[in-house]
Amino acid sequence: MKPSHISRADLGDLAFVGHGLSRPECAVAHSSGLIFTPDWTDDGGISVIYPNGDVKRHLAKNWSDIARKFELDEPLRPNGICLLEEGSFLLAHLGSERGGVFHLTPDGVVSPHLCEIDGDPLPPTNFVTVDAENRTWVTVSTRRLPRALAYRSDVADGFIAVIVDGAANIVADNLGYTNECVPHPDGKRLFVNETFARRLTSFDIGPNGSLTNRKTVAELGEGTFPDGLAFDQRGDAWLTSIVSNRVLRVTDAGDVEAFLEDVDAQHLETVEQAWKTHTMGRPHLDKSAGHLLKNISNLAFCGDELDHGVLGCLLGGQLATMKMPVRGHRPHHWTFDIEPLTQALMQMPKIK
Repeated sequence: MKPSHISRADLGDLAFVGHGLSRPECAVAHSSGLIFTPDWTDDGGISVIYPNGDVKRHLAKNWSDIARKFELDEPLRPNGICLLEEGSFLLAHLGSERGGVFHLTPDGVVSPHLCEIDGDPLPPTNFVTVDAENRTWVTVSTRRLPRALAYRSDVADGFIAVIVDGAANIVADNLGYTNECVPHPDGKRLFVNETFARRLTSFDIGPNGSLTNRKTVAELGEGTFPDGLAFDQRGDAWLTSIVSNRVLRVTDAGDVEAFLEDVDAQHLETVEQAWKTHTMGRPHLDKSAGHLLKNISNLAFCGDELDHGVLGCLLGGQLATMKMPVRGHRPHHWTFDIEPLTQALMQMPKIK
């Protein structure tokens, strides 16, 4: 890791928003000032954080019917979420044995969007996003069950799928625990985090969403397990690492610069040794070893000028925010009309 050319963040400068959140792994910010996160309460859905700190839950109403139809014997468990026009969402379902992508409308109705590919049910599904060309990108971290069997450097069975004009295809395979994937601001490349291979990878995007020219953008060092991914206005990538609560910037040239870290050194060493010996499991991820941060998993640029960051996390009930040294690239959904959702939310109670 090269010396940082950005000013390191101080933990004392962190602020926190929201309360009572339920596994807010993926934060999505909107120009309205609203922040959306997954919610694992009851049958699952979305939490909505207002600029004044209020929180409302927007949960699935008909999940039991969907689960019965698709033989899913557990609640909806959104991991990655994607905001669409009119305030509906795509949700990546991280089930214990089955996954899928589901659509949640502003009135709380869930419907299947993608439940199988190549004739096989989707495994537990990690992330979903839609780009400016209306292509839907989906990641599956591993085909192994339970997923913890893939928390190791010698397993590479994750994949990326794309949906174009209603047709879904696997366009990249044999990835080392595929996590968030985001098209680069140039529109020509797709970047993806391989969490337990500990690298950031890019592909060239071809016709119909094909991916070619696989390239390692950066190899990441000890204690870094990249999960979340966002781009700034210059086209540099910002990564979040689970376990070590790190935020890193990776330049287009592949230089890795440290920005933030909050971790207990002894816990990090324990996890590092488990990863090296292929014995890493859920207990290593289910402990919050930071002083303030609770296993951060994602970063979204936010604020009127996209000059702040909000951090999704695996274990906390609220989200950390911080001033960023650069402005973010404006995401595709930034100015979507979400009036139908905001109207529906007016009828919902605030959580206490």
